[in-house]
Amino acid sequence: MKFFNEMRYTVSKNNLDEEVMFMIKVTLTNDILKKISSIDENRFSLSTIELPPMTKNRLRKNSKKKSSYASNKIEGNPLTEKQADEAIERDEHKHFLKPEQEIRNYYLALNLLEEKLKKKEAFSKEMILEVQAMVEKGASKEKIGLRGPMPPGVLFAVYDAVTGAPDYIPPEYSDIPELLNELVDYVNTTDDHPLIIAAVVHYQLVTIHPFEDGNGRTARLMSGYVLDFYGYGFNGIGSLEEYFAYDPDEYYESLQMGLPVLYYSGRENPPHPEIWINYFLRMVELYSKKVCELSKGVQADDLDGSLSYLNVKEKDLLAFLLKKRMLEFTPIDVSKMIGVTNKTIINRCAKLTNNGFLIPNIVKQRIRSYSLSEFAKRNEKNILSKIG
Repeated sequence: MKFFNEMRYTVSKNNLDEEVMFMIKVTLTNDILKKISSIDENRFSLSTIELPPMTKNRLRKNSKKKSSYASNKIEGNPLTEKQADEAIERDEHKHFLKPEQEIRNYYLALNLLEEKLKKKEAFSKEMILEVQAMVEKGASKEKIGLRGPMPPGVLFAVYDAVTGAPDYIPPEYSDIPELLNELVDYVNTTDDHPLIIAAVVHYQLVTIHPFEDGNGRTARLMSGYVLDFYGYGFNGIGSLEEYFAYDPDEYYESLQMGLPVLYYSGRENPPHPEIWINYFLRMVELYSKKVCELSKGVQADDLDGSLSYLNVKEKDLLAFLLKKRMLEFTPIDVSKMIGVTNKTIINRCAKLTNNGFLIPNIVKQRIRSYSLSEFAKRNEKNILSKIG
């Protein structure tokens, strides 16, 4: 397995001083279209599955842990998955070794992007810089922010940690701001399919290599944000990074596409970007399929589990609400309909709420009414078949 590190490497730019332009043109081959169609089918299938909020939160947290472990594993982080989990759960005021801090930083960056997604914050250069700063939290100042100038005749390079040979010589630091501006402009103005946009963002951030460190992790995070932003995040369940980490050599080879070491010799405008696009979509296809299978299994288990916590009277109330299509109601109205006290209905509603079947509607810090949850409505037939 290859792990890549940065170094200074002496090389001539060969008089390539012309303006650097963002130039990636993706041809939608049959293979690419088939993969997009398959992913869209999985996306639709997942939209028909509704899980209780508590279950979603549990799965999302677990998925973020897996992503934090897998993304850092690609970069050579030595921690086991168990150790990574422990680092994330440990008191933030404790001292952390560098590998532990890297895991925690990625997890924090995922949380940061999760908050930005809630605000529907647009993809921007400021966001990229903020994410990289989070990824490199605790590192020396020179590792945070865009790369600066090297000594005359010296360019920044990435080399193979095993052989010591240079694997990639990124663009000069002076070209980075404009390249990032062009990438941001592309993301926010293109009519390309969101899956293509995410793949291009991933490739461009790794290839532009704007930072001294944290480029791969930042690229995976920002690509994931694009997927989430356009509705391809699959509810935050599962880890796409895990699929990249299964075979890091294939991941890197797909990104490199057999192109020359120097950025200005083809990587700025790859002749066959479908090599990377196909790989990226294949990983998303596998990931989305797994999320669907996982969600269906969890949905069945959670429904049985949630129902098992209800007594007969609570199940009867749930069945009554579903059969009467009472999407929103007040306890007093229901109490009159079934002939029990208002307090009895309130107690039963509290139990149904705790198990994901109802949602309280709160006005001025008091519950005024209840609504059937999406989990209850989506699972109506299964619920009624189980409890009558």
